[in-house]
Amino acid sequence: MPETTVILLAEDDEDQIFLIRRALREAGILNPLHVVRNGEEAIAYLSGTDHYANRAEYPLPTLLLLDLKMPRKNGFEVLEWVRSEPNLRALRVIVLTSSTEIRDVNRAYQLGANSFLVKPGDFDNFCSLVESLEFYWIRTDHPPQIARRDHKTSQLSAENKTTRPEQDQEQGSRP
Repeated sequence: MPETTVILLAEDDEDQIFLIRRALREAGILNPLHVVRNGEEAIAYLSGTDHYANRAEYPLPTLLLLDLKMPRKNGFEVLEWVRSEPNLRALRVIVLTSSTEIRDVNRAYQLGANSFLVKPGDFDNFCSLVESLEFYWIRTDHPPQIARRDHKTSQLSAENKTTRPEQDQEQGSRP
């Protein structure tokens, strides 16, 4: 169901986070949005470790919006890690970056990105991009089931998608 699609945004720039959140609201996308601000946080969230262990509060996303230029671990390192994890390999990863470098495009696809989108410079085009993203990745595309690893038992189980679209959860402070 589109309204149960949980989105994880991995973005370090507070202005970009604000812009993405605003564009999502303008497009009427009420899906739960979780934000991490560096590559290490993205990996911790996805692996369900540290303060992300509570999957009721921090559910596995069905869509990862991944910036490339982040501190601690960059987007390429996060993407490589995601694709190396058997239980996360099927996670849909959309690179959302300001880079227009063809080497970045090629590397992202070589590492397993599902799409490579360049952040537009103005808000109207950003809203159009978000609407396109919502139409295809949330409304049209059928996501695979992602399994999560229970770190206590080391067993895989299917992620239960019981979140409500009205929830707007974000790690850390609001911009």
